[in-house]
Amino acid sequence: MKILKLLLLSSITTCSLFATASLIEEAKKAGLKPIPSDKKELNKLIDPKGVITTKRVELGKRLYFDPRVSKSGLISCNWCHNLGLGGVDGVPKAIGHKWSPNPHYLNSPTVYNAVFFKRQFWNGRSATLEDQAQGPIQAGVEMAMDHKVLAKRINSIPAYVEEFKKAYGKDTKISLKTIANVIATFERTLVTPSRYDDFLNGDEKALSKKEKKGLKIFIEKGCVTCHNDIALGGSLKPFELNSKYKFRDVGDFVANNKLIKVPTLRNITETAPYFHNGQFWDLKKAIKEMGKVQVGYKVKGDKVDNSLSVKIMPISLTDNDVDNILAFFKSLKGRKPTIIYPQLPESSLTTPRPITDSK
Repeated sequence: MKILKLLLLSSITTCSLFATASLIEEAKKAGLKPIPSDKKELNKLIDPKGVITTKRVELGKRLYFDPRVSKSGLISCNWCHNLGLGGVDGVPKAIGHKWSPNPHYLNSPTVYNAVFFKRQFWNGRSATLEDQAQGPIQAGVEMAMDHKVLAKRINSIPAYVEEFKKAYGKDTKISLKTIANVIATFERTLVTPSRYDDFLNGDEKALSKKEKKGLKIFIEKGCVTCHNDIALGGSLKPFELNSKYKFRDVGDFVANNKLIKVPTLRNITETAPYFHNGQFWDLKKAIKEMGKVQVGYKVKGDKVDNSLSVKIMPISLTDNDVDNILAFFKSLKGRKPTIIYPQLPESSLTTPRPITDSK
């Protein structure tokens, strides 16, 4: 009897292991990729040109947190992409210079794991972090900084001039481009591996049974069509495939050729409110809305008079499906790099003054 019990237990354990291994394989075949656990492999992804150094990262971090990069001297990159709040600002629409709301009612996307995005901005107009970083600095409703004034400010701060020399060489010209590039270098290090990554990297116990079930539903329902690769998003895809988004009239955002950048699902529990115009605060309700608006179609074939009749069948999400997907989403909360707020170098008498009035 004891032998029979042991054999039965062994059989159940073996089946469970096979099921888990099968799910990992299924996830990878569906286009899901983990953040590499191997540091060398990860470095190849975040630093393909081999430009990241400790000095550049530290300099980029100072400038990321430095409000003097803005016209008013009040708004830093961290204003909209707060690293203590999941890399976002936690409000529906971004607020910038002189308390200006984003004119298109756009929500600030997270900066964590943005290095894995194929496109930047909601309309995907930038392909790299380096290019993206130049946009908000100059945008009138964001940081509103003139690129010439920016160069004068940073060049007037001796400590920054010295840091640029040490990081890039004595002949480096400090300009909007070099400032944006070094900020982007810091942003490339903001990677957050999670239990989900541990699972795909082979740790079969990293996810609970419910989380695994949620992952399987996520794959089967076609969510991976848009939320795939390492970023679980970050590329341009069509929106409103099934029906119209409930709050489509909030703001006047126009997608790029009817395509919109898919937001990452990494750290999704920390980045409310959701959607491009930040209209959902409840993640469960956001998942349900996606089930109505976006989740794809299955093609069902039936034999009719020896020919194949194709029917388009919309995929629906039950409350149980949503509950399991939500459990899976919780496994995407990643381990954040330790960020110590930097002491910023002092201005000089020649540093251009902040402008907070209407001039």
